[in-house]
Amino acid sequence: MERTFLMIKPDGVQRGLVGEIIKRFEAKGFTLVGLKFMAVSKELAEQHYDVHKERPFFQGLVEFITSSPVVAMVWEGEGVVASARKIIGATNPLNAEPGTLRGDYGMDVGRNLIHGSDAIETAQREIALWFTDSELVNWGPTQKPWLYE
Repeated sequence: MERTFLMIKPDGVQRGLVGEIIKRFEAKGFTLVGLKFMAVSKELAEQHYDVHKERPFFQGLVEFITSSPVVAMVWEGEGVVASARKIIGATNPLNAEPGTLRGDYGMDVGRNLIHGSDAIETAQREIALWFTDSELVNWGPTQKPWLYE
């Protein structure tokens, strides 16, 4: 089973969309294996956005992600990385399709509700950055045979 990292950003938390966002992934049939409600340190934010450190918007990303709590999550399922990106929608909510999280709830590219890993390798790096092995639960919901076999 593939895993991905998702994070409900400060605007999603502040707007009370945590339950709605989690509901979308549960309804799709993915398995939640890690969940944290947390304040993000500047160090963790800088590590997470390291790929953007040379870009002019890097400092704004760090400031935003540390401005309020986030919900960090690990989800598991077949094709979960690509599927999660479709559920999330385009980075700019103005370009996101209706029915996606950003299409339905997003207001601005700088406040786009949720982060999702863009590739399996990225997901592995981000999961290791945000979670220890002991914080992830290996389990199988009873619906798994109805979804995958």
